[in-house]
Amino acid sequence: MARRKGNGKASVAVIMGSQSDLEIMRAAEEIVADFGLNVHLEIISAHRTPEKMLKFAKEAKKKGFKVIIAGAGGAAHLPGMVASSTILPVIGVPIHSSNSIEGIDSLLSIVQMPNGVPVATVAVNGAKNAGLLALQILAISDAVLSKKLDRYKEDMKKLVAEMNKRL
Repeated sequence: MARRKGNGKASVAVIMGSQSDLEIMRAAEEIVADFGLNVHLEIISAHRTPEKMLKFAKEAKKKGFKVIIAGAGGAAHLPGMVASSTILPVIGVPIHSSNSIEGIDSLLSIVQMPNGVPVATVAVNGAKNAGLLALQILAISDAVLSKKLDRYKEDMKKLVAEMNKRL
C-alpha cells in the first residue's frame, strides 16, 4: 500500500509495519492532510521486508520527504532502523498491537535508542501528536504552516474556555 494524498510531492511519510497499524496511524495522516500537506502512506515491515525498509530510508530525502513518521507494535524496530539509515527526523509511534504488552514493549523499543540514532517518540498510539510534531518541524521554515499551527493552538485554548463555560 503506497499512496499520496493531494497533488504534488509529499513532505511527510507515514509508514507502519503492518496493515493492523493503519487504524492508529491514520490519525497522523489525517492531521497532516488537514493542514494542507501531502502525505505518503506505506506499509514497510522491518522484519518481513528489511531490504524495502532500508531502500525507503536511504532514498527518502531524495524523494522529497522532510519528516518520517514510523509506527510499529511488538518489537517495534521500524522507527529505529529507518532512523539508522537516514538523516531525516524520524518520529516513532509505539502501537499497542495484538502482539505487544499493552504497547509498553513497543514504547521502550522506540524510545531506548542508542547514542547517535535519535528517534523522537510519542505516546503509545499517539499518531496524531506525531503528525503535529512533524508539522511543527516543518513550520520552522514555512511561515504559512507556522501561522496555521498558531491558529490551531489558539483554537485549542478557545475549546478549553468553552468547556469551562459549560461546567
